Amino acid sequence: MILCIDRVLSDPMVTRLRSALETIEFRDGKETAGWHARTVKHNQQADGRDPGLAELKETIGDTLARHTLFQIAARPRRMKPVMFSRYQRGMQYGSHVDDAVMPSPQGPMRTDLSFTIFLTPPEEYDGGELVTDTTVGEQSYKLAAGSMILYPSSTLHRVAEVTRGERLAAVGWLQSQVRDPGQREILFDLDTARRRLFEEHGKTDTFDALSKSLANLQRMWAEV
Repeated sequence: MILCIDRVLSDPMVTRLRSALETIEFRDGKETAGWHARTVKHNQQADGRDPGLAELKETIGDTLARHTLFQIAARPRRMKPVMFSRYQRGMQYGSHVDDAVMPSPQGPMRTDLSFTIFLTPPEEYDGGELVTDTTVGEQSYKLAAGSMILYPSSTLHRVAEVTRGERLAAVGWLQSQVRDPGQREILFDLDTARRRLFEEHGKTDTFDALSKSLANLQRMWAEV
């Protein structure tokens, strides 16, 4: 399941992040790429040693922890702090798949889901689309500033060349409580349906039955 989530970060928050990133040093993105990804990675990443980054990462992490749609879609168990990437004119990231295991504050984690939060309004740059390789062909995404795309880490993907302007983004990875993507989608659909039912009719017998099934499936599938 690939999910686009609108306005995960508010406009004022995006403005604050972009302003803060202007004071942060960016380094060659190849420094954090695997041996094969280095051959196709041509971007810049905020220097992880800069003490000013900690607050920015925490701001996004706290926001995602409170975001209902993200939580019910991803069901995070472990999450790596976000990285900030910058693409200037002529930069791109060729076709690659994310590492299967990455370090996290809680220890090594399996990467089940990846995400990109766009920080630059799309009208400010040309190119820079996130392109995923799917069974129906390539799909391109270029979202509004503050919006997120959440997709399986097993997906082959790339970032198209930026031909005008500058593309800023926050990127991250997580291990889900539910390893199987099909099971995660079933839980997401059930949770979405019961929430809509509650909004329309309140707590009913049907809502209780859906909640019971949701809880028992999660109990069956969760790795915690």
